[in-house]
Amino acid sequence: MQKGLSLLLLLFTTLCFSQNVTLTGKVSDPDNLPLESATIYLTSVKDTTVINYTLSDKNGNWEMRARVKDEPIDLKISFVGFTDYKQRLESIAEDKDFGTLKMTDLSTELSEVVIESEVPPIRVKSDTLEFNASSFKVLPDANVQALIKQLPGVEIDSDGKITVNGKEVNQILVNGKPFFDKDGKVALQNLPAEIIDKVQVTDTKTKKEELTGQAASGNNASINLTIDKDKNKGLFGKFMVGYGTDERYESSGLINYFKDKRKISVLASSNNINSTGFSMNEIFDSMGGGRNDSYSIVSGIRNNGSGITTSNMLGVNYADEWIENLDSNISYFYTTADTENENRTKQITYLTNNDGNTENSLITESSSSTDNEQYNHNFNTQFEFKIDSTSTIYFDPKFAVSNSKAKNTSQQSTRDQDNILLNESEGATFSDSDNKNFSSSLDYNKSFNKKGRYFNLSLENENVVDDGAAFNKSITTFYDNETGDTTNDNRDQVRYNKQTTDKYGIAVEYAEPITDSLKLVTQLNYGIERNIGNRDGFNFDATTNAYTRLNDSLTNYLASNTYNVTPAVGIEINKSKYSMAISGGTSITNFNNKGSYREVDYKVNKQYILPSIDGYLSYRFTKSKSTYIFYNYNVDFPQASQVLPIEDVSNALYTQTGNPDLDPNKSHYFYASYRNFDYATRSGYNFYGGGNVYDSRVVSTTEISNTAKRNTTYTNVSGTYNVWFGGYWSKSVKREEHKFRYNIGFSGGLNLDKGFTNSESYEAHSIRLSPRVNFTWEYGDILTINPSYNFSYNETNYTNYTIDGASYSTHRFNLETTSRWPNHFVFGNDFGYNYNSNLGDGFKKDFYLWNTSLGYNFLNDKLLFKVKVYDVLNQNLGTSRNITPTSVYDQQNTVLKRYMMFSLTYKIEKFGGKKKENEGRRFWYF
Repeated sequence: MQKGLSLLLLLFTTLCFSQNVTLTGKVSDPDNLPLESATIYLTSVKDTTVINYTLSDKNGNWEMRARVKDEPIDLKISFVGFTDYKQRLESIAEDKDFGTLKMTDLSTELSEVVIESEVPPIRVKSDTLEFNASSFKVLPDANVQALIKQLPGVEIDSDGKITVNGKEVNQILVNGKPFFDKDGKVALQNLPAEIIDKVQVTDTKTKKEELTGQAASGNNASINLTIDKDKNKGLFGKFMVGYGTDERYESSGLINYFKDKRKISVLASSNNINSTGFSMNEIFDSMGGGRNDSYSIVSGIRNNGSGITTSNMLGVNYADEWIENLDSNISYFYTTADTENENRTKQITYLTNNDGNTENSLITESSSSTDNEQYNHNFNTQFEFKIDSTSTIYFDPKFAVSNSKAKNTSQQSTRDQDNILLNESEGATFSDSDNKNFSSSLDYNKSFNKKGRYFNLSLENENVVDDGAAFNKSITTFYDNETGDTTNDNRDQVRYNKQTTDKYGIAVEYAEPITDSLKLVTQLNYGIERNIGNRDGFNFDATTNAYTRLNDSLTNYLASNTYNVTPAVGIEINKSKYSMAISGGTSITNFNNKGSYREVDYKVNKQYILPSIDGYLSYRFTKSKSTYIFYNYNVDFPQASQVLPIEDVSNALYTQTGNPDLDPNKSHYFYASYRNFDYATRSGYNFYGGGNVYDSRVVSTTEISNTAKRNTTYTNVSGTYNVWFGGYWSKSVKREEHKFRYNIGFSGGLNLDKGFTNSESYEAHSIRLSPRVNFTWEYGDILTINPSYNFSYNETNYTNYTIDGASYSTHRFNLETTSRWPNHFVFGNDFGYNYNSNLGDGFKKDFYLWNTSLGYNFLNDKLLFKVKVYDVLNQNLGTSRNITPTSVYDQQNTVLKRYMMFSLTYKIEKFGGKKKENEGRRFWYF
């Protein structure tokens, strides 16, 4: 019986696949030269449904598979600058080679093969990859993210990171403008896919590169969503409210009013389930740990996975063209968050090996309870004014005001390798800080009649004032087992700290074209950075019952002034296949520091003359294959506290002192990548690598006493590095209702760190390897199954330590399923297993996390009722391990546990335009 079923299944599969035919051909221009990236596609004559599509390769050749069709089919070819080509096929029943099909210039009449201009599913326009949104099938109520996922070459990982043909997307715009912010996550998850006309992908440019017309020097991609003209006028949005067990709740709302160039949007959210951003996903909404965790939008508030957060958000975005040639975008956010956490840690600190035999290490165990409250006001604006056809001004002032309060009670003890107690402490701290931030950039660009000649002026500033107070009430006891002495350090004190930072920069750039593709660029950059820290410490006075007794050990003044001027000259080359730029100059820096401590003044002034070099090369072998290389010489200056010989004794267990002989960090940064995506086979791969190699690096040198008290200063070392690398391969296959997507990837890193402990040098060589595999099967609109597996291995090998090395690995398996059967129901399940090896005693190594949701759409799909359960098995854990160059750190934090949530979502859509004729059209390819 089983054999018979197997044979029947094999026969059925063979019959299904045998009905596929292969169509091939070649596309050329009127002069018989091959055309690369021409779009070839099949449509049904009956309803114009797109059946399949492909792109021609660098030789103009193309290949496409399709199922046998006993009905009229149109073969169409589109290429920018040529008249669209169409050939009627009465049926497709067998393999066929169409030979060379010549395109015709737009000005030439083609009689019966000329058709009205029609937008193909995909089109390559110069440096822009453009997708026709109506050619890709999504559910009627899908959001833009669901549309993006359907596009070939686009990948969205579990963290929400988007890549297009291997390039990470760092900017998402709507009609060329930010929607709340350039991150674009609000647009992706909350704008309906049905209003989108085109999805355009380009290389991300800086504002200066946009204004000057330069090629993109970076290696990121930008997505621009153009709204269909008939849908760019109307009111639409969603509102959701939910309540559950353990008094868990969530609510959110987004309303949008679009009218041509005017766009007004308001969003709000409130919850106590660790969502510090905004999300209205149809399956899990903003439930932390779900497949679409909420995202933070310029709020300045994030949950790092530790503790339980109650948050609120209100945001407004307004974009308009107030007067001709003046584009504006204004947004405001108010956010609050209150995070409570219980933390338990165990840290093993390895000491350098003095005698080669004795194992020296410190074991520190601690526990703490924290409550952090914060609020933020953020006001962001962008204005772009086109003075005339050759001059543009861009200005983007930003304001932020915030306050944070943190309460902490903790206990800690440190023992040696023989379990002998060296110190212990307990206490409570409270901090209250107000922060004000103003930053802006202004760009003026003037282009001249000669192509490529321009003048650019850039001004930027950042002004930050942080004014706070830190209260500390603690008891610390030190045990010196060599002398038998016991020392107590009891504190009841406050430290007032006012920190100000002022940065100003001006850059002037002039470009002179030498040829059409080569130009000379001269630059002059001048920058000022001032950092001032003014601290006053006071002890509690029982006589006044207040903190009125001056503590001079906590009182100091630190100031750092950095003045930098960098003249540079470079060349830029822009060819059809490659673009490159290299710039070099001399960076002259005055690094001045001063401070006072216990009535003694200190000064450390230095001047540096260092090289300034950066350059990149972007080479396109074909439309699908490219490589990118970048190099930059970096110089980072230390803080005043690291160079001034002033003690910081605010922590009883840790004292810091600066080193006047300290030099800045000097490193070589490099990055290289190679990518290839073949639209004919819907498969592609990408390899990348980069890192920093240090000529000079600031590191700590720590002396640890017999009581495990640490005294740290700083020095420079050379020869260290941190390198990272990775790659991936992906492929999409569609067979009628079945769509398969395969992903295999890996990432890793190599680090060499150096430092000093107890005057002995050490080295730490670390390696990280993280392979991953992901598979997605979609059966039409009904079922989606997505299993994935991630493995991570971390190992650190030590030199001059009493141990040779330490390591740990993690395994993470996830299975996501979504079912939309029966009609109007949405059933989602996310099941995960996490395992972390080598955690210390008392820390659980593995746990299961299962989230489930069931939703029902009714009232013409305008209402969605949903019930969801987070952590069905009640096993969620917040344990982790981290290996540093000197220690192994295990910790456990409070995490959300099982709860059930009931919610109701209402959708509103009122558009002023007409419905598109092809709306609801299905797109199939094989």
